[in-house]
Amino acid sequence: MNMRVHLDGIGLLGPGLPGWETSRAVLAGREAFHLTPLVLPPAEALPPAERRRVGLPVKLSMAIGFEAVRHAGADARALASVFSSTGGDCDNCHAILEVLASDDRSVSPTRFHNSVHNAPAGYWSIATQSMAPSTSLCAYDATFSAGLLNAASQVVTTGKPCLLLAYDTAYPEPLYSLRPIPHAVGIALLLSPHAGEKTLASLSLSLCADAADTMTEPALEQLRQQVPTARALPLLARIASGEPGRVVIDYLERLALSIEVGA
Repeated sequence: MNMRVHLDGIGLLGPGLPGWETSRAVLAGREAFHLTPLVLPPAEALPPAERRRVGLPVKLSMAIGFEAVRHAGADARALASVFSSTGGDCDNCHAILEVLASDDRSVSPTRFHNSVHNAPAGYWSIATQSMAPSTSLCAYDATFSAGLLNAASQVVTTGKPCLLLAYDTAYPEPLYSLRPIPHAVGIALLLSPHAGEKTLASLSLSLCADAADTMTEPALEQLRQQVPTARALPLLARIASGEPGRVVIDYLERLALSIEVGA
């Protein structure tokens, strides 16, 4: 298997990573990384009623998605999308389980509505007025690579751009002790079949059995290990450096994802 696509836009938000342009120097090793709290903008383009009801996953996916679309100068309404998250809305899941464990087991309709895994995809379609195809998936720690492979496959088979939105959030206790993801991280990649004026890099994807690349900055490496979406940090570091080369990121137990980054 070998797929070649072109990267036209990037969205990034995480602790100490407040957007792609701001974070490029940190990822390339030219500036120090500081693990500062994640700051999210309001969920833009949503009607006020929906904006009040959405949780962290929707706000995070909206922010990274719009950043990638703006960088590429693309029309969000026309883009197919892949939403990839290992846990979805962890806070909402916790709240629903608390209600079910109480004497009053009446779950809020809004909480139930937001509990489904494709809720962020639904809000994205409302915000962008998009009727393009959308996929929502998860693959535990392999979630980012699974999303990237899915989005790239769509680009190759349809000949049309596809927006990958990968994001993770943290469960409160006691679920956190079973799935200890300490930080929310979101990464969006806008992939296209052909290179254009906005193209940042070409990506050639294939499977391999090699060990995944790591980050040289200890705090960034810890983030990479702790958050499934952050497994993509070596790829972003390669792109931020502006140097072509091969990157290997985590996928399944005996398979990794090899990515040749070119001009």
